[in-house]
Amino acid sequence: MKKVLLGVGAVLGLTVVGVLGAAAMQPEVMHIERSATFAAAPQDIGPYASDLKLWAEWNPWKDLDPAMAITYHTTTAGPGAWYSWTGNEKVGNGKMTVLTVADDKITHDLEFFEPWQSKSTISFTFAPEGESTKVTWAMDETLPFTGKVMSLFMDMDAMLGADFEKGLTKLKPLAEGAASTRKDGEAASQAAADAAAAALPVEGAPLDGAPVEAAPATTP
Repeated sequence: MKKVLLGVGAVLGLTVVGVLGAAAMQPEVMHIERSATFAAAPQDIGPYASDLKLWAEWNPWKDLDPAMAITYHTTTAGPGAWYSWTGNEKVGNGKMTVLTVADDKITHDLEFFEPWQSKSTISFTFAPEGESTKVTWAMDETLPFTGKVMSLFMDMDAMLGADFEKGLTKLKPLAEGAASTRKDGEAASQAAADAAAAALPVEGAPLDGAPVEAAPATTP
């Protein structure tokens, strides 16, 4: 029995050493990203990432807890805006803050307090593709050693990547709808400007109803 116990202990010891060694070789930063192409411009897409009230319209985790309690800062859009949430075990509780807003990129600071503590940077990058835009949603998190160990047993890219894909799918019709509304407004404004320009009198032409003066006679 003693030999058996020693053998089991040796196997367990080697397993632990192997796991710790494998964890030590994991990347310092966990990077996850997913992309999709929208028939919209960055100006149509950006507000859905920089305005937290609009973010709520396509948040892929909202459906996990319809009763989730959300608290917004007095500022809900642009750098410094934040919201916090408290929900069930599927969503936990945390806080997201808008860090930077630019034409081609928007970044957030994301903190989880429960069921575990973590902090990561979220980014939305917009790259033109013809008349469309490629949207890349990414997350970067510096992993502590415990996080590296967890990554050996949990495929975070598959888990969170699926959520990113779900979110981009929900965002696409919203952004493309905003693009359609913008283009309709621009077309209407252009049509009104063209009509106003067409109504202006041509330089040198008589106004409607004004008598035409005869040219003065010339003396030979």
